[in-house]
Amino acid sequence: MDFKNTVALVTGANRGLGKSFVKALQAAGVKKIYAAARDPASIDLPGVTPLRLDVTKPDQIAAAVRAAGDVTLLINNAGITRGSPLMGEQAIAALRDEFETNVVGPLELTRAFAPVLKEQGGGAVVNVLSVLSWLNLTGAATYSVSKAATWSVTNGLRQELKDQGTAVLGLHVGFMDTDMTAGIDAPKTDPLDVARQVLAALADGKDEVYADDMTRAVKAGLSAELGSYRGGV
Repeated sequence: MDFKNTVALVTGANRGLGKSFVKALQAAGVKKIYAAARDPASIDLPGVTPLRLDVTKPDQIAAAVRAAGDVTLLINNAGITRGSPLMGEQAIAALRDEFETNVVGPLELTRAFAPVLKEQGGGAVVNVLSVLSWLNLTGAATYSVSKAATWSVTNGLRQELKDQGTAVLGLHVGFMDTDMTAGIDAPKTDPLDVARQVLAALADGKDEVYADDMTRAVKAGLSAELGSYRGGV
């Protein structure tokens, strides 16, 4: 990917990994960045085009397509966690919320922008996944389910968009030093380093990124007789 001619749209760009994606893209010298968030006033980085976008609202997705018809790189970063175990009292409500944002949102946004990407020569889509695409964390079990589903969506989109020349990359990462993990006592990766890894992978034509030691170890253990996914976290 030639970043000098890239026009990027980043969802959830007002904080955490999304904000780091914007910074990494700026450092790479991209042509233009649409920084999307539910409240565009929360975007505080200079040199970007703020965009109102709640990925669970089809009308806002349609408006984003109209406003950003020159996009060549779509980064589906926006996500939520409700912190529910599968047997928790609020599990079904949590799962529905997480699916709408973490699974349906990126799929709808990619479907909406696919014709734009095709018109611009193919471009690329990045979906932010998790090490929990493969493991189930009891304290965030419904979130884990949603990320497993998003991994499947990512793999399906990669196949279906291949003929139009659109690359699809999945990012798997463990704990990052963001607001979402503020209450977790564990080693955390710098989100800016994660964003840089993704851009390097796009430049190299890769379709998956395993951004930290934990993620790489879990990935390596998936094919073991007692697969790493069977023990949970």
